[in-house]
Order: sequence, then structure tokens, then C-alpha cells
Amino acid sequence: MLLLVIVALGTVVVLGFGALALLVRSIDSGPPAQHGDGLTRADVERNTPVVQPEALPAGLDVVAWAATTAQRTGVGARALQAYAAAEIAQRARTPNCRLSWVTLAGVGRVESLHGRIDGSRVDADGGVRPSVVGVPLDGTSGTRPVPDTDGGALDGDASLDRAVGPMQFLPATWARYGADGNGDGVRDPNQFDDAARGAAAYLCAGGRDMGSGKGWWDGVLTYNRSTAYAQLVWAAADRYSKAP
Repeated sequence: MLLLVIVALGTVVVLGFGALALLVRSIDSGPPAQHGDGLTRADVERNTPVVQPEALPAGLDVVAWAATTAQRTGVGARALQAYAAAEIAQRARTPNCRLSWVTLAGVGRVESLHGRIDGSRVDADGGVRPSVVGVPLDGTSGTRPVPDTDGGALDGDASLDRAVGPMQFLPATWARYGADGNGDGVRDPNQFDDAARGAAAYLCAGGRDMGSGKGWWDGVLTYNRSTAYAQLVWAAADRYSKAP
């Protein structure tokens, strides 16, 4: 949920930017679920840069690239297509941001296991089914109350807001950063291409350079203001960038 509030592997976290920033719960309060891939927080200091792979070329066949990259990273090919397309589109729009697919994949891993958390799956069209919807932000279990902002249109809850989709956007933040990544004329946080493109726009907001150590940490920490969260995303991005 971008205000963003995110429900990441059973942990409610928040995305925000400027006046929208809202800390709901820090994952410092407990270790995230591992889900069998052995990912743990990287023991790195703030501003430590993540190894950046070469920028993906504008004419890349993302389907073929994703099929190959899935074999070496273990990330689902359809999710990788979305991450790659979002990198290419965002670099064309804001080349100085230098956002890499490995960072988007790191966020996607922590937020929703690349759309596969709790039995959800990513279909060939990029739709995540069942939809990934977080817990109601009602002030319990370490959350801060977030009253409904969209009449339940995105999250199905007309009383309180919930995080939605594989990149876990709050309805209010989706309204600001949501994108139509697959060109169907609809901005849908439950569609992976749309969600990845929206996350790219959010991370690159304000002229940020995601290719630098400082810029990367500033960006991820605006997604969730927790050092532990950023260290986990760092570990995932580092793993994907170094996959043989």
C-alpha cells in the first residue's frame, strides 16, 4: 500500500513520500518469514551500494530475457518481465535515476514473494490471483489506523485502508503513482506490469539516483522507514545481481 502501506510477508509496513510518509510498523519488531529461500537481512551499513547490473537495453525482448533470468534467480518469469519493462520505461523517463530491475525485484520479494505469497499466483497476463490484500489498518497488531480513502474500490474495505497488489500499494498512494504498465488503459495495482511501473515511479520520485548508495537507501527507506527492511531488500537485490 503506497501512502504506501505494505503488508510484507505478514508484516505491515508503509510506503510514503513527503507529507504522505506514514510509519505503520517497522520490521525491526520481528524477523520476516523466510519462505524457504534462505534470504536474511544483509549486515551492511546505510548507503552501502548494491551491485548494479548493466542497464537493460530499450529494445530488449523481455520475455526471452525473463525466461533465462528466471532459471538463474529463481524469480518467476512473469514477474521478471514486469520488473524489466518497468526498468526500461523508467530509465527512458528519468535516466538519471538509474533504477535497476534488481531493486524492483528486491522490493517484490519482500512485499509479496513476487506475487506468490499465501497461495497467490501470477497469470500469463500479469494478473495476480487471488489478489494480495493486506490486513485492515485498524490500529491493532502494531499498525496505525488508516481510514478508508477509496470507498473500498481497490482493497474491498470501505472502512479502513489495506495494502494491495504484489508491490503493496495503499489506495491513496496508488492514486498518485499508479501506472498503466501493460497498456490496457487501466491502472490496476493487482496487475504486475502496472504495479512494477508504479513502484519504479515512486522510487525515482524527486530526482533520486537509485544507482548510488545514498540514493538507493533513501529510496527504499521512503518505501518503508526501517533499516531492517532496507537490509532485507538489499540482500535480495544483491542476490539477484550476482546470480550466476
